[in-house]
Amino acid sequence: MQVTMKFTLIPAAVALAFAGSAWAQQVVKIGHVAPISGPSAHLGKDNENAARMAIDELNAKPFTINGQKVTLQLISEDDGADPKQGTAVAQKLVDAKVNGVIGHLNSGTTVPASKIYNDAGIVQISPATTAPAYTRQRFPGAFRVVASDAKLGGTLARYAADTLKVKNIAVIDDRTTYGQGVADEFVKGAKAAGMKVTGREFTNDKATDYTAILTSIKAKKPDLIFFGGMDSVAGPMLKQVKALGIPATFMGGDGMCTEALGRLAGDGLGEGKVYCAEAGGVKGPQEKVMDDFRARYKKKFNQDVQLYAPYVYDSVMVMATAMQNAKSADPAKYLPALKAIKYEGVTGTIQFDQAGDIKDGALTLFTYKGGKRTKLDVVR
Repeated sequence: MQVTMKFTLIPAAVALAFAGSAWAQQVVKIGHVAPISGPSAHLGKDNENAARMAIDELNAKPFTINGQKVTLQLISEDDGADPKQGTAVAQKLVDAKVNGVIGHLNSGTTVPASKIYNDAGIVQISPATTAPAYTRQRFPGAFRVVASDAKLGGTLARYAADTLKVKNIAVIDDRTTYGQGVADEFVKGAKAAGMKVTGREFTNDKATDYTAILTSIKAKKPDLIFFGGMDSVAGPMLKQVKALGIPATFMGGDGMCTEALGRLAGDGLGEGKVYCAEAGGVKGPQEKVMDDFRARYKKKFNQDVQLYAPYVYDSVMVMATAMQNAKSADPAKYLPALKAIKYEGVTGTIQFDQAGDIKDGALTLFTYKGGKRTKLDVVR
């Protein structure tokens, strides 16, 4: 009797273990991180929505890996655009044993978090980080689907010199990794194009009064003010530029290049006086693909795309496609497939170079007219 009981209990335990293992393999966890709170929450929520949209669409197909139906589960975290909070939630995702991470939005949170993901062997695709430092670390599992600040800063500088005929510039940045980085790259490009930097001022991403630095800049009479930072600071700053009667053109990177800038700047926006560049962009037949995505997004969430949503959506799709190509959701196994991928997405063709940067990344130049963002050109 005793022998028989042992014989029946052991297979039952083994069967239970196998059932648990099979169930675990059916759920693939995709982490997502962005600022869902704080001044940039509108951009973070935009990113989170797009990640959820991609996950929902894949699950509805249904999604399979190596012939097995898989449920993708989105685990979304809020980093508040704060580096300390960013590393904390990165560790939280590592502890949750996610199969990959889409994020973060801000360079200041992405760069420190990337070491945590790298040490844990987790693949990370950032849909928005533009700081060159992110991929210069050469972490094998770190990728981005947008052009870096090195390209953005140089492109804006050439536009300022060649098209706007700017001679003298003043520069302000918010001291974040992103803001300082894009400003530094712009200054490099400006000097190479023969422009003179008449002043370099600093604020922070929580400040609301810029009177002192703008008064200093006004005395130097620049043709153009370049700002490195997000729209939540650029908007109020533009109001104060107008209040102080500074006639200079205003320019910035993708962090301020949003539809929301018109609302945040109010009458400080002016007409054709603000220029910016978004990392990414499409033209030609690809515009219809992007328009279709925007329409689907609005139907699902009852709001317009803010900025990075198409890149988040493509990031999820690229990661999922790499898993399918590798027939595994194990980061170590699908990483080679991701490095070799050529994916036709909403934002165009996605391929990565040896550093994890997108190949031939596009930039879109914009100005603002009638309070609305108006596209000027897409350049590569």
